[in-house]
Amino acid sequence: MSAQTELHHWVQATLSEKGWLPSGPLIMTALTGDAGFRSYFRLNTQAPLIAVDAPPTTEKNEVFAYLSHLLRLQGVHAPEVYAADFDKGYLLIEDLGAETLLMRINGENANILYGEVITDLLRLQQTPTKSLDLPHYDQALLRQEMQLFVDWFVPKLLGYQLSDADLAMLNQTFSALEKPALEQPQVLVHRDYHSRNLMIRDGLAPGIVDFQDGVIGPITYDLVSLLRDCYVRWPVESVERWALAYGNMAVEVGLIRPITQKTFLRWFDLMGLQRHIKVLGIFARLHLRDDKDGYLKDLPLVIRYTLEIAEAYPEFLPFADWFRTNLIPLAKSQAWYQDYRKAGDK
Repeated sequence: MSAQTELHHWVQATLSEKGWLPSGPLIMTALTGDAGFRSYFRLNTQAPLIAVDAPPTTEKNEVFAYLSHLLRLQGVHAPEVYAADFDKGYLLIEDLGAETLLMRINGENANILYGEVITDLLRLQQTPTKSLDLPHYDQALLRQEMQLFVDWFVPKLLGYQLSDADLAMLNQTFSALEKPALEQPQVLVHRDYHSRNLMIRDGLAPGIVDFQDGVIGPITYDLVSLLRDCYVRWPVESVERWALAYGNMAVEVGLIRPITQKTFLRWFDLMGLQRHIKVLGIFARLHLRDDKDGYLKDLPLVIRYTLEIAEAYPEFLPFADWFRTNLIPLAKSQAWYQDYRKAGDK
């Protein structure tokens, strides 16, 4: 019996128990996947439902259900989990629709839509963390993420062999990024709060998905994931205005103490640099290990973010110079490459 047939049987039995079976045959329509190993199927039930096949060996299904409940208590519209078989990795969840923020957002509505999802981010980050059973974004995890750049992007995708001097420079760079991340207030972090994981629903609050990798970590992490999105770019002035508006709201609700705009933007910038270094490694791994080539086209924008921020802070100029001198020439020979200096421009 195929995996999809097994899931179909489980969904059929679960819907029958709840009295939710459609009047005709149950139809499960496959949806496009994501960076993980989950499979999604939209059901032809009267209530909007999604069936999920998320292998328990790779996916954090119990964390997803746990966080869905907590977020809904906070007034954040995470999908309700109606049924689950954690041993098999099957979930029956609320369908939040098919339109992501990335599909809807444009220059005319960006202020309104970002206002909505930033407000939801503030609700998410006000989740009390004392009793949360989640990992912490500690120094080890921050370093583990940036190591993906060293392991996958540099040698395996670009074919560059790192010298001892290169490794020493990267170690110094990574250490300098860990410090400002750890000194920030620590809150619930979604970890992939960006335009592909935020669902726009006319007349309703945005829906938030893909939060099963949540941790307790730096307050600017989700904010920079949203505003320096790997899939869409906005003018620097707009990004800074939105970031500072969030910072002001975070002070008002007591998430952070009053700090200067310069300090907050430094936190925001350097958190983004850490994330984008990690993402270069992740996108390379998705291509090389998981045969998910669609992320390659997004690498030039991630490179642009990485170099723009590294070049803006003197302590990261050695990293920026090394990247431009050694890695950009190798990137130019790749089929996915486009001029990173223009990546994301509309």
